[in-house]
Amino acid sequence: MLKFQNKVVVITGSGTGIGKAIAIKFAENGANIVILGRRKEPLEEAAKELEQIIANVKSGAFVKIFPGVDVSDEEGVSKMFEELKKSHGVVDIVINNAGVSGPVTCFVNAPMSEFKSTVGIHLTGTFWTSAQAIKAMKSGGKIVTISTFFTEERPFEQRPYRFRSPYTASQGAKNRLAEAMSWELTDKGIVSIATNPGPVHSDRIYKTVYPKAAAEFMRVSGFENLTPQEIELVNNDILPLLGEDEETVRDGIKNAAAKLAKTKAINSESDVQKLGTTISTLLSKIQQIAEKIQSNTSKMIADEQFLSQQQVAETVLMLCDDNISKILNGKVIPGDRVFYPVKPHISSSIPESQSDFKAKVVLLVVDATDESDISRTEFLAQNIENSGGKSIILISKTGTKQAEERLSKFHSHVVDFTNQENIKRMLNTATQKIGPISSVIYVTGKVPQVSKLTELSRSQWDSLVDKFINTPALVLQESLNMFVPNGAKNPPLFKDKQGTIIIIGPDMPTGSKVTGGDRAKIEVFRGALRPFVTTVNQELSDVLKSKARVYLLLPGSIEGTEPNNARILSAISYFTSGKAMNSSEIICYPDETRS
Repeated sequence: MLKFQNKVVVITGSGTGIGKAIAIKFAENGANIVILGRRKEPLEEAAKELEQIIANVKSGAFVKIFPGVDVSDEEGVSKMFEELKKSHGVVDIVINNAGVSGPVTCFVNAPMSEFKSTVGIHLTGTFWTSAQAIKAMKSGGKIVTISTFFTEERPFEQRPYRFRSPYTASQGAKNRLAEAMSWELTDKGIVSIATNPGPVHSDRIYKTVYPKAAAEFMRVSGFENLTPQEIELVNNDILPLLGEDEETVRDGIKNAAAKLAKTKAINSESDVQKLGTTISTLLSKIQQIAEKIQSNTSKMIADEQFLSQQQVAETVLMLCDDNISKILNGKVIPGDRVFYPVKPHISSSIPESQSDFKAKVVLLVVDATDESDISRTEFLAQNIENSGGKSIILISKTGTKQAEERLSKFHSHVVDFTNQENIKRMLNTATQKIGPISSVIYVTGKVPQVSKLTELSRSQWDSLVDKFINTPALVLQESLNMFVPNGAKNPPLFKDKQGTIIIIGPDMPTGSKVTGGDRAKIEVFRGALRPFVTTVNQELSDVLKSKARVYLLLPGSIEGTEPNNARILSAISYFTSGKAMNSSEIICYPDETRS
C-alpha cells in the first residue's frame, strides 16, 4: 500500500510551480488530490498529468479541481470545503501554498490596494483555508503552510526584504499563525507546521521578483536622462521582454520608445531612436542587476544552490509523515538554510532620554478599544504638551465613546482609518493649522480576547488584519508622503529628509496565567509588524538615503506584567530626539528590561 493511499490532500495554488510539484509527489504516493487556483487552464493540464501518474501507480485515487477559487475569497473557499465534506467525508491534509509576488517597489510607492491584496492572499487566504479545512478534518489531520525565510528571526535580528513590504508582513504573520494554530488544534489532534524552503528555482523569481527588484533600483537611482516616472512607465513595458527572442525584444523596445516619446511630446524620428537606444541599455542594466541579485543570494547558501520545486515537494511530503509531523508540530521548518547576515534590529533597552518636545508637533493616531489604550494615549499626549510640544490625536471611528470623551481635552478628531483620503486630508489640515508634524505615533490597541483565532468569523478576522496590519501600513505610508511630498514618485526627494514614525503595539497579554497559546495569538500580528517595519527602514536608510525612520515598540513581557507607560515614553523621547537615527535597533521591547 502506498504511503498516502486513501488520503485526501488539498493543495492551494497548485496549477503550476511548487504547488503542482507537491501535488505530483502526493499522487505518486497514492493520495487523492484536490487542486485549486484562479486559472482554469493550468489546473486542467495539471489534472491530466496527475491522472496519468495515478494510473501508473494503480492507486485508484481521484483528482478534483476547483478552478476560479482564490484563497482570499470567503465564499469560494467555504463552498469548496463544504462540497468536499459532503462528497468525501474527510480532508486529511491541507497544503497552504497559494501566493503572489505582490508589488515589488519601495513601500511608499506601493499602492495600498495591492498591499491589502497581497496580505489577503498570503495571510487571510492561509487563515481562511485552514479554518474551513478544520471543519472537514479529524484527528491526525495536518496543515502545512509554505512561507519564506526572509521574515524569520534570530536573537536581536529581524530580516528585511527590500521592495517586498506587503509580502514580508503577510509571510511573517503566516509563520506565527502556523505556530498559533498548533496550540489551538491540539485538542482536535490536528498538526500545524510551516516550512520556509528559501530560494527555489521558479519562474516567479527569475521572471518577476528579481527583474522587478532590479527595475526598482533603477527607478530609485535614476538612469541617464529619464525621470523616475518615465523609468517606471518604461519598466512596465520592457520587463516582460526578458528571456524573449531578439525580434520580440527589438519590437518591444521600439513600442516602448514610441509610447514614451508620445508622453514627452517627441516627434523627431532620430530622437525616438535615441530613446530606443536608452531603453535598450536600461533593459540590459536591469538584466545585469537581476543576475547579480540571484548570484549574491546563491552565495549565502552553503552549496550555492537554490532548491528545486521537487525538493520542496519532498520536504512537504516528509512533514506530512505521521511521526515526523507530531515531533515538528508548531515549528517553522527548516530553521534556515540561507546565511543572510543582518544588523541587530531588536533591543530590550534604550538609553535614558528626557522628554523634550519643545516646539514640536506630534500626531497620535489611536485605534483604542481598551481602557489601557486610552490611558496610554492620554499619558503620552499630556507629557508631550508638558514638555513644550503640541499633540494632535486622531481617534478611530471604530473606537469607544469613552476614548472620544477622555481624549477630547486634547486637539482630537474622530476619523475613518480605512479611508486613505481621510487620513491624507487630516494630515494636511493638521499641518496647515498647527504646523509641520515632526513625529507620528500610531497606537494599535490591544488584540481583543478571543478563545481561538481559528474559530473567528471571516469578518472578525478581517477586522484584526485591518487593525494591526493594513491600517498601520496606511498611516505609515501617508505619514511618509507628508514628510516627503511627491517622494513616492520622485525618490531622490527623500534624501536627508527627516521624520519619525512610531508604531506601539500590540501588547503582550497580562496576568499570572498567560499561556503559550495566548502569546501565540498576539505574535501573529507582531510577526507581521516586525519584518514590515524592518523592511521599510532598510528602504528609507539604505535605498532612499533618507533620515526618516520607523520604529516599533512592543509593550508587555513574557512574564505577563503590565506595560510601563513611562518606559514607552522614554523610548519615544529617545527615538524622536534623533539620537537613534544611526542605530540599527528599531524594534524595542521596553518592558523586557530587567530592573
